[in-house]
Amino acid sequence: MRIMDRIKNILFNRELIAYIIIGVLTTLVNLIVFAAVNEYAKSLGFSVSFASKAAYVLAFIAAVLFAYWTNKLIVFRSFRMKPSYLLKEFGGFVSARIISGVITFILMAVCVDLIKMNEYLAWLLTSIFNVVFNYVAGKFYIFKNE
Repeated sequence: MRIMDRIKNILFNRELIAYIIIGVLTTLVNLIVFAAVNEYAKSLGFSVSFASKAAYVLAFIAAVLFAYWTNKLIVFRSFRMKPSYLLKEFGGFVSARIISGVITFILMAVCVDLIKMNEYLAWLLTSIFNVVFNYVAGKFYIFKNE
C-alpha cells in the first residue's frame, strides 16, 4: 500500500471522523457549562481564579457524561450493555478522564494564575490536550475490541 493511501485511510475513516464530530459536541457542552458557571460565579463576586476553577470542574463532569455515551455508542460502537461490563468500561472511561482532567486542571491554573492568561484562551489550550489524550485512551484502552 502506498504511503499516501495509508495516510488517507488513517485520516479519513468513520471512527476518526465520528470522534472529531463528537469531540466538537463534547467541547461545546464543556464550553457552555464552563462559560455559564464562570460568568455566574464572577457575577456573585468570586475572583476569576476561583470562578474559572469551579466552572472547569462542573464543565468537566457534564462533558464526561456526554462523552461516555456518545463515544461508546457512536464512535467506538461498543454495544455491550451487561451491567458488569458497563461498570468496568465506565470506570476506565472516568479514570482516563480524571487523569486528563487533573492534568488540564493544573495546566489551567498555571495559565490563569501564573501566566495571567485569559481564562478562555487557557480553556482552549487545555482542551486540545484533552482531545488527543482521550482519543488514545478510548481507542486503545477503554473501547478496544476484545
